[in-house]
Amino acid sequence: MAKFHIKRGDQVVVIAGAHKGKEGKVLELLPAKGRARVEGVAMIKRHLKKSQENPQGSIAEREGSIHISNLMLKSNFDASKRAKPAAAATTA
Repeated sequence: MAKFHIKRGDQVVVIAGAHKGKEGKVLELLPAKGRARVEGVAMIKRHLKKSQENPQGSIAEREGSIHISNLMLKSNFDASKRAKPAAAATTA
């Protein structure tokens, strides 16, 4: 099994890719693919078939996965140089 720098429940920040700058809690790790699901990031839509629970059918929105290399622990991010220019830009 692969060893990752994050684990389920950690607060992380996306440091690269289409969702750069977003943050959330790690919901699930997918070690076979080297990816993770982060709460509120990379939302995708899934079409649900009609069923007893869903008589009309519906479109559900849920989290997609993000590659582990694009994630950084929030504590490390706040302590790094990456967070300081962004914080200074918002206060100016």
